[in-house]
Amino acid sequence: MKALLIEDTLTSATLVSHQLRKIGIEPILARDGEKGIELFKQERPDLILLDIIMPGMDGFEVARRIRQLEQAGEWTPIIFLTARTGDADLEKGISVGGDDYLIKPVSETVLAAKVRAMQRIAQMRYSLLVLTRKLDEANQELTRLSSLDGLTAISNRRQFDETLLREWRRANRQGKPMGMLLCDVDFFKQFNDGYGHQVGDECLKAVARTLQQTLRRPSDLVARYGGEEFAVILPDTDITGALLVAESMRAAVENLRITHRFSRANGVVTISIGAAAVIPGRGDAGSVRLIKAADDALYQAKQAGRNRIAAGAVAMGG
Repeated sequence: MKALLIEDTLTSATLVSHQLRKIGIEPILARDGEKGIELFKQERPDLILLDIIMPGMDGFEVARRIRQLEQAGEWTPIIFLTARTGDADLEKGISVGGDDYLIKPVSETVLAAKVRAMQRIAQMRYSLLVLTRKLDEANQELTRLSSLDGLTAISNRRQFDETLLREWRRANRQGKPMGMLLCDVDFFKQFNDGYGHQVGDECLKAVARTLQQTLRRPSDLVARYGGEEFAVILPDTDITGALLVAESMRAAVENLRITHRFSRANGVVTISIGAAAVIPGRGDAGSVRLIKAADDALYQAKQAGRNRIAAGAVAMGG
């Protein structure tokens, strides 16, 4: 443990340094405030013993400047050394960042007791900071988990809704298009009934993982929309780009070659996709029309035989 001793009187500095060494603390000596601040920056001591009356910068100003140098979450105990015992001096010392007082001449017993007290406070404060950090990390993890679908580990409907609102407003401000895909696993009910729910769950995980891996931009988002349905938000994407992404996803799922003997589409698991895109106008209600256009296109893809993509038109009136 290191203690920064800022004391201009040689006799007092020598005495306190000796007392500190006797209780296992290495003193770092500064004879004035400027040097004390410089040593604080260099050494980052565990404790500061600070004389109040010094030539030039007094101890109150030194304490104030040291507190300004500390980063968020940092705290170095400051004990003032003084012959003053008035209430006003005590109040001023605390207000500028001091933590305690030692009356000169310094008693070795009192010094040791106050150092131990500061050590306990520092340890409790450190423990509190560690606990706070752990709580912050836990809260961040809870926030992250609350945005994920429990089965597939991709974004859930809540995250989809929040992202859609945010990206819709951004596209509106920037005058850029937004693409939307709705994907449905073909004949999934038959798959689930025929192979069992556990195998059905594994199928959904594989499809979700594949859709996620197909996306190339951090701004794109795929979410589980409900049941065997997935939704994809494609910022800054027109209908041509949306259809290209849709076809990549359709092909990628088909290429998984997951056997589906209850399907009438190639005997493997496939998906149908509806795509839509629009340059947002004013208001958030237009995003509902975008979803509806993608949903209508998905219906068309299913009606046309499944395992295919279709494009929908967005009606943006009113």
